[in-house]
Amino acid sequence: MGDFLWQSGQTVVMTGDSITDCGRFGDPAGLGSGYVRQTVGLVRARYPERELNIINTGISGHCTDDLQARWQADVLDHRPDWVTIMIGINDLHRTKDNVKHLPADEFETRYRDLLTQTAAAGARLVLIDPFFMCLGDCPDAYCADVLGRLPGYLAAVDKLAAEFGALHVRTQQAWERVLRVYPAKAWCDEPVHPNSDGHYVMANALLEVLGF
Repeated sequence: MGDFLWQSGQTVVMTGDSITDCGRFGDPAGLGSGYVRQTVGLVRARYPERELNIINTGISGHCTDDLQARWQADVLDHRPDWVTIMIGINDLHRTKDNVKHLPADEFETRYRDLLTQTAAAGARLVLIDPFFMCLGDCPDAYCADVLGRLPGYLAAVDKLAAEFGALHVRTQQAWERVLRVYPAKAWCDEPVHPNSDGHYVMANALLEVLGF
């Protein structure tokens, strides 16, 4: 149990889009009801002696450019020891739907800016892959299109994790593993937002890379 990387007294900022937000603004504890809360609960249950300050600053609908606009106030001003980032699926969807063009190369550029600022502030980084809860043999044309675009974003996260020495949570791989056993309806009503059980898949993947 001594290998878990988050240490007593540290501040952890967990940020991203709706998957991280998960109703945090309506939660008195500010954690939301998703993988952030589940991560906190599991850590407290197993390591009650580690007094961690875990802060959720996810905001529904956000892309990498939105994170850039609020990075100082919502992340760096907390003076975190660790920052976890879950972003990218909105960048992909908005490029696909011609709402906002944040293709994989621009996603990488903007993400690198966030990581450069965070590394300069001395925080350690955990990058959580964007995901889409479908398998590659999905017959639906929309799902097939998203799955065809997703590897570019995953490659960008992989490249950045190596570049910055960040821990890398491969959530798309985690979903592919469980979806081969349990149907998608066990985890979600649609391919982007997990239900409560689905958020445990994410919390587990995150905690695994942290040595939980």
